[in-house]
Amino acid sequence: MKKLIYTILLAVGMSSIVSCSDFLETSSPSVVDADFVFSNIETARAAMDGAYEQWRSTCQNQIFGDGLFYGSEVVGSDIERHPEAFANQPGRHYPECLYQNGTYASSYSLLSYQSESNAYTYLYSCIGKANAIINAMQNASNFKSIMSTGTASDFSQLYGEAIALRACSYRELIRFYGDVPYAYKNGVAAKGLAPRDSIYDICIAQLKTVEPLMYRVGDNTTMAKNVFSRTFVQGLIGRMCLDAAGYQTRRSDLGSSFYKDGSGNVLTFETLGTTHNNCVYERRSDYKTLYETAKTYLKACIDNPGTVVFHSTDPRSTGSKGQVFDNPYQYFFQQMNNLEYADESIYEYNMTQGTGNDARPYSFGRVSSGGTAKAYPCKSYGQGRINPAFYYGMFDPNDKRRDVSACVTGSTGKGIEKLIPFTPNSKAEGGGITLSKWDENRMASPYVLGQRVSGIHGPYMRMAEIYLAYAEACAVTGDDATAKTYLAKIRERSFPTGKANTDAFITSCGSTFKAVIQERGFEFAGEGDRRWTLIRTGLLPEAIKKIKDMTYNMIQGLKNNGYYTFSNGNTISSYVWTKLVDAKTSYGYRLTTQCPSGSESDPVLYPGWRGQNNDWESFSATAATASSPYPIYGTATPKTNLAIKGLFSYINPNGTDAATLVSNGYAKVDWGSLLVTYSKEYYDYLFYDYDYTSAPIYLWPFTPNIISTGSLTNGYDFKQQ
Repeated sequence: MKKLIYTILLAVGMSSIVSCSDFLETSSPSVVDADFVFSNIETARAAMDGAYEQWRSTCQNQIFGDGLFYGSEVVGSDIERHPEAFANQPGRHYPECLYQNGTYASSYSLLSYQSESNAYTYLYSCIGKANAIINAMQNASNFKSIMSTGTASDFSQLYGEAIALRACSYRELIRFYGDVPYAYKNGVAAKGLAPRDSIYDICIAQLKTVEPLMYRVGDNTTMAKNVFSRTFVQGLIGRMCLDAAGYQTRRSDLGSSFYKDGSGNVLTFETLGTTHNNCVYERRSDYKTLYETAKTYLKACIDNPGTVVFHSTDPRSTGSKGQVFDNPYQYFFQQMNNLEYADESIYEYNMTQGTGNDARPYSFGRVSSGGTAKAYPCKSYGQGRINPAFYYGMFDPNDKRRDVSACVTGSTGKGIEKLIPFTPNSKAEGGGITLSKWDENRMASPYVLGQRVSGIHGPYMRMAEIYLAYAEACAVTGDDATAKTYLAKIRERSFPTGKANTDAFITSCGSTFKAVIQERGFEFAGEGDRRWTLIRTGLLPEAIKKIKDMTYNMIQGLKNNGYYTFSNGNTISSYVWTKLVDAKTSYGYRLTTQCPSGSESDPVLYPGWRGQNNDWESFSATAATASSPYPIYGTATPKTNLAIKGLFSYINPNGTDAATLVSNGYAKVDWGSLLVTYSKEYYDYLFYDYDYTSAPIYLWPFTPNIISTGSLTNGYDFKQQ
């Protein structure tokens, strides 16, 4: 690799470009001429719209919907998992479990899960489109005057969007691949690896330059939540600073002077654990400087977020049939299920119902065993599931986020609720506790003609992340009081009044910093945030050890006693008792919301946020006939909802309570007993053989074509061909 040139070109108080040579650019998009870009804002915006479309496709199909995100980010943490047997999906499960403590890395096929057209190539395509716009605008004769005003204009806003797109793309590349080529010039192929730390510094510096020259969300009619705004860039600076400051597994085979900052200075590091597979788990010694920068921009985002609204209370009133809402966390996801931009969102990449490939709720929503078309709802595979020890043992029973995040029931696909067994499988046929934030049952107009086209947008940044990132930065830099304030803002809205117990929570976690990171787990469960958060904070080994111990104790308790009680009071039992009921006749609705206080013993309303669409009948009305007016159910009073007894408390299967339930129409169903039966899946393969000290191998290998065309080598003991 030729020598890297680290220079930041400063002009009129702003940095416009970092000059580097010979870095890989995997595609050479057509050059966008400066005169064309600056001829008028409409043509300039059209060029950016094309870049956004590439980004949207990349997000959905590669890095925040399906692709590598699907393969490891949602399923590879202590709180989330996969649904199918380990042996059925080794291409996904080995990267998810850190390649069996790294020992499997050298045996892993470079194309086992990835194809040659993968997240890497898609992200560099985004970078290529961003570079075309950035370079063209920088070459325009009036660029310096536009950028020197110190205030936002339509053109400076667009330039900032292109800078943000490039930064986002590099951020995702580093998360998945570590050190990657740096491409900054349109049409120039780049080869060889650049240090990730240098790329972070360069991108952060460029974002800081454009941030004051951009509009906030809602500043004008063009600043919708599917556009990179000043609000988003402030959050992105904070996000990338936390990433850059965090622990990551770095290669030791590249030489002691390889890792440099954005000015070309060789970095020093703090190391955790032991060297492994020619790599080290470490963070920059200057990490607190990055945290200080994060604090500045995250606080600016909090103080003036534009039209973004963080709801501390639920703005909805009681439902027309008496449904209780009283849960602002539910409100956020209901807005997304309504195909709206949620009030709390800073940026969502937009989808269109009926077209494309939409991973929510197919991959990361509430599961359904419906067919691929004309089902109620259509098939939802459910790649992401919730670890049962997290659901039962970590979530406080008072936490209003639990039932929004996770659900023990899915859908048959014929308008009926179904208990999901822990048997390894997909859809609602097995796989265990489903993610539940996205559910086509919740949509006012669900798309019943086909799967994967729900139209639900992709959430990429929301205010809750900004609050918790700011709390983290404050905790790391010694301001525990402010950290606690923002931790409490998130926590208190998620509990009934007086039940958040923030001080006790901090004590139980061991520090304010650890409490903030644990809170992120509850806030973003099932969204793919947890794995990377644990990696960059250095808490991954500790979290793995904790969930392994909890899972072992749970399985042993079930095996020996038929039940296990966690420290939070929740009990998981070998069996539960269920029966279907006609909820619409009994309650006036099928789709439940927040369980009303005092109704926790109601087997239909608790746990909440489940059930079925209130009016599946209307979506098959065209199939109705005079002799069969109810084509889905065949009756006006169908039994659609599942009543569950014994989900959180032990019922002796040989006792009188069980006999009474059977006499009342309930059936005994295997539940925790299946965790014993499939203990290898739930315990042995959970971070398979990880020793808690070796540098974790969480990255993906470069594929053969990337290696050959980019003059790269794989590290971490991956193959070279």
